[in-house]
Amino acid sequence: MTRKGGTDSASHPGRTAPSVNGMTLDLTEPLPSFTLNNGVRMPALGLGVFQTPPEETVAAVSEALRIGYRHVDTAASYGNEREVGQALRESGLDRSEVFLETKLWISDYGYDEALHAFEKSAGKLGVDQIDLLLLHQPLTSDFERTIGAYQALETLLAEGKVRAIGVSNVMPDVLVRLLDETTVVPAVNQIEVHPYFSQPDVQEADAEHGILTQAWSPIGGITHYRGDIERSTLTDPVIGQIAAAHERTPAQVMLRWHLQRGRSVIPKSVRPERIAENADVFGFTLSDEELARIDALDTGVRGGPDPDTITLETFGREIPEA
Repeated sequence: MTRKGGTDSASHPGRTAPSVNGMTLDLTEPLPSFTLNNGVRMPALGLGVFQTPPEETVAAVSEALRIGYRHVDTAASYGNEREVGQALRESGLDRSEVFLETKLWISDYGYDEALHAFEKSAGKLGVDQIDLLLLHQPLTSDFERTIGAYQALETLLAEGKVRAIGVSNVMPDVLVRLLDETTVVPAVNQIEVHPYFSQPDVQEADAEHGILTQAWSPIGGITHYRGDIERSTLTDPVIGQIAAAHERTPAQVMLRWHLQRGRSVIPKSVRPERIAENADVFGFTLSDEELARIDALDTGVRGGPDPDTITLETFGREIPEA
């Protein structure tokens, strides 16, 4: 495991993409992956199931696994961990072939509470070990509970019940506070990143500590506005021009941009054709100039909630036992 004061950097032979966060991605593998700061390999691209209704989750995950995905991201608060586990069992794949990632919700923060939350998630997923377990949000209004929850993750890691631990939506100032009171450096920080909101300061802080940045909403599924004008990355002219030049879709260009910039991506879809499209991003390469043009689209405007506004009073919800 990686502890404060040092990280294990990943390097692979062959054609690799340098990263803004110090990681490298081997693009020659059949299933390209990142090596996390504790040596665990994680597929670079996964299927996200945020806001996927439970009744649609089994079909979406089953289709993704059928066509070659080997990484699924869910969360206790999504209410579909059970269906993710069902799809895995019905796939016929060995448990070791699929990287399962889930997140604990703020209602289950605190040391003992987080240990129990792991048991709830593992039970719903139907597994003994979770590959990557994250804290879903930093509860800055009650940071001692956040620290207690992260210390529980450290215990689970030491006991082998999880293979890697991390955080989500953690800003640089909060990361410093977390590192000051814990031992194991997070392997991953899952944050909102897409062409209209790239959070370079957060990515730089992650890189400084050997933490892999993972992008949620990687193709900008959140509505953005400039003045009174609604904007969508999928119809952005710059992205559209680059997509046309490569005979690819805007979504594929954005996912490729993330990967070449060294970020993990977890695009969400329930449509088989979109699930397949999002996986088909390894057969072309964006130039440095094209990457820079996409970088320049950043508005600095967040689409999701500000992590500092997340409190138990406004976002607390009970996570069911089963």
